[in-house]
Amino acid sequence: MKYGVRNALKAKVTEVKKGDIMSQVKFELVEPSSLTSVLTTDSVSELEIKEGEELLLLVKAIHVIPVKE
Repeated sequence: MKYGVRNALKAKVTEVKKGDIMSQVKFELVEPSSLTSVLTTDSVSELEIKEGEELLLLVKAIHVIPVKE
């Protein structure tokens, strides 16, 4: 099955906390992955982003979609 999500991280469930309406599931990444980000060219220039350097990535997302294959 194909998904409309481009960034996929393989993970193992490490904890499940069930509530009456919402539940919290914690995951641990199980293999190296890569992410892709789209930034304005001005932002890339202002941050002076260069290939090979290490950066901190902050992920702001409204959805993390667990998928069983």
